[in-house]
Amino acid sequence: MKLFIIGFLSGIISGMGIGGGAILIPSLVLFISLKQQEAQGINLIVFIPVAIVALIIHFKEKNIDFKYAKWIILGGLGGAVIGSLLAVKINPHSLKRYFGFFLLLIGIYEFFKKSRPN
Repeated sequence: MKLFIIGFLSGIISGMGIGGGAILIPSLVLFISLKQQEAQGINLIVFIPVAIVALIIHFKEKNIDFKYAKWIILGGLGGAVIGSLLAVKINPHSLKRYFGFFLLLIGIYEFFKKSRPN
């Protein structure tokens, strides 16, 4: 039941475009006691069907600007290769700290950023 609730909450966040990994990875590490690399691997597998559903809905709602997407996809593919190679070489404890620090920085940024007018 714990895994279902973790998946459900990360799916909601993913569908909103926020990034379910921010919920899924720490939850798997803290509540299921997985290594950071295992949690990240599971996050990538879980991301595929969740992303497909979210992509279909956002495409139908015309929320995708393909002129920007192609460059982000190209950069993301290169970054994914480098990031994956680094992640499997880094000590799980250190990787957990780096990930936590990254989430902290993102949280601070989101807390203090100025709202843009619509």
